Amino acid sequence: MKKIVLILVAISILGCKDSSEESGKLKVVTTTTMITDLVKNIGGDQIEVQGLMGAGVDPHLYKASEGDVTKLYNADIIFYNGLHLEGKLVDVFEKMERQEKRQVPLAEALDKNELIGSDYFASSFDPHVWFDISYFKQFALGVSNALSEEDPENAAYYKENTKNYIAELSKLESETLATIAALPEEKRILVTAHDAFNYFGKAYGFNVVGLQGLSTATEAGVQDVQRLSDFIIENEVKAIFVESSVPRRTIEALQQAVLAKGHEVVIGGSLYSDALGNSGTVEGTYLGMFRYNVNTIVEALK
Repeated sequence: MKKIVLILVAISILGCKDSSEESGKLKVVTTTTMITDLVKNIGGDQIEVQGLMGAGVDPHLYKASEGDVTKLYNADIIFYNGLHLEGKLVDVFEKMERQEKRQVPLAEALDKNELIGSDYFASSFDPHVWFDISYFKQFALGVSNALSEEDPENAAYYKENTKNYIAELSKLESETLATIAALPEEKRILVTAHDAFNYFGKAYGFNVVGLQGLSTATEAGVQDVQRLSDFIIENEVKAIFVESSVPRRTIEALQQAVLAKGHEVVIGGSLYSDALGNSGTVEGTYLGMFRYNVNTIVEALK
């Protein structure tokens, strides 16, 4: 795969022109749907954004297509999560770097002393940082600063959009805390398909347990299912959750293991983890996704 991607990059470099000359607007490429939504909010109509990943796409497993390589080459600036979330795109990013393409790995700018450690990723950190709204605010500032540096004529516009969007994120924080306050602390146990919600748990007081671990590249075994089913029974967990970017079968197997031991646990709903909902829907935005997740979790665990 590595050789194929590098060949595609080489073909793109030979065969493509600098598309920034076509419209005069800054050409921006993003990876995950969360970052795409963020960049659109800040860049507004002064930039052209192309996101590589769509709704329900797992960034852990995503591989670059020939079309992706062309988009990346034609971009003026590339925004991605980093911390090895987009693990199979690392080779492409390294190639772009050697071509002196401006890249902004937003999570890499966060204070590493505050991040959750992980042996699953080459970065040694859990990359699912967007589930702490305070970190997403820092993402917004990172996007604003990078766009302003690349396009100083519109810097005031980007900064105004950032100010407004951060205000929306602060409102979301307040709503989240108020909604969670209705759930007794002993019921704040969140069992999901994989450990995408550790930052959510740390920020908002949940004990988070994932069946597959931090990366969906790992598979849950029979022992994992049995161990977690015992945990659910011991802690009287009422509901467990599937994820939009992870196959349902892992959580359904866990539910059956609990039932086989004479206990009951319901599937409380599907949460958005590594990707937003469909474009054009409320859940297709970061703000809408976060509200939906919080409401789904609290209502199911009450």
